[in-house]
Order: sequence, then structure tokens, then C-alpha cells
Amino acid sequence: MYSILLSAGWPIWPLLIISIIGLAIVIERAWYLRQIHIFPKDSLEAVFGLANAVSQQKAVAESEISAIGQLSPAGPLFACILREKVAGSLADAALEELQASAQTTWLKLDRYLGALATIATVAPLLGLFGTVVGMIEIFGSQGTINGGAGSPQQLAHGISVALYNTAFGLLIAIPALAAWRGLRAMANQRQHECEEFTRQLFKKLYSIHADPADKK
Repeated sequence: MYSILLSAGWPIWPLLIISIIGLAIVIERAWYLRQIHIFPKDSLEAVFGLANAVSQQKAVAESEISAIGQLSPAGPLFACILREKVAGSLADAALEELQASAQTTWLKLDRYLGALATIATVAPLLGLFGTVVGMIEIFGSQGTINGGAGSPQQLAHGISVALYNTAFGLLIAIPALAAWRGLRAMANQRQHECEEFTRQLFKKLYSIHADPADKK
């Protein structure tokens, strides 16, 4: 492997660096976006159990709501609704606070995905840059400039730089693009699940305000 890196020349090092960064992003996002991480076991039962207590006008401590907020990445959404209901906020005011909290949660779900998409886009360009460097080494050798045959070693090195960098650029870009699409789909799925559970919780706590007909 080390001999390949030497043969590829110095343009391979930027590709190697972004490949390490991309791999770290893929591992971190795949772990973060697991369903069990966003919705830990028994977390929803705890949330809706606390919602039952709030709807029955039982005393709920702020520490219990704060614990819900720290339970998972989706916890701040649930805690926001519970806290607004306990505070006596109307549905419109609670919805406004919930939307602000949701924006923060969506940013956490999408974190680093833009960087991974950038890596997938930049890697082929860096590979092309390495190809150009290799071609320059081929045609810019002293022998070629003077009209001679040129050094075979210089010619072979230039070809290896050109081909290795092209191959490495594609080798990084293709998995990075596939990983980005997969992680993007996971983030969208987790967001949809958060929205659905939040909607159910909001409807449970603010059902009277949601439908004026229920007042009759």
C-alpha cells in the first residue's frame, strides 16, 4: 500500500485526507441515526406516560420534563410540548415553540451530511488534478522538452501518478455518494418518525384546542 502511495505522487495525499474524513462521517452518522438512538427503548412509553399525567392535571416536576429532553435527540421535541402544556400555554404558542425546537433537531439529524456530499463531489476533481499533474510530469520531462526520447522512469512515474489519482478519486467518490444517499434517506426517515410521534403527543395534550367541536 505504501508503495502505491509513493507511485501516486503527492497529489494522492489530499485524496487520502478527505477519504479519512469521509469514513469518519459515515461511521458517526450511521451510529447517530440508528432508530434505537433516536428513540431509545421504553422512551416513548415514558413520554406518553408523562403526557397522561399532565393531561390529568397531576403535578409534574420540571426535573421529569428535563429528563425527557435529555433522553435522546428527539427528547427536546417532546419536552417542549410537555413544558408548554404544564406552563398553560395555548396551542398556537406551544406550536410556535415546537417549530423552533424542531429546527434545531433537524439540524442535528442533517449534521455533516453536507460535508459528505462535498467529499463525493470534490474527490473526482482531485483525482483529475492528479491526472493533470501526472501528464505535466510526462510532457515536462527534460528529455521531452529537448526533443529526445525522455527518461523511461520519468515517463512511467508520470503515467502512474495520472492513473492512480484518477482511480483513487473515483474509489472515494463512488462510496461517498452511495453513503450520502443512504444516510440522507435515514435522516429523512428519522425526521418523519419524530414528526409523527410529536404530532401524536401534541394532539393528545391539545386535543381540546385542536378541534373546537370537541368543546360541545
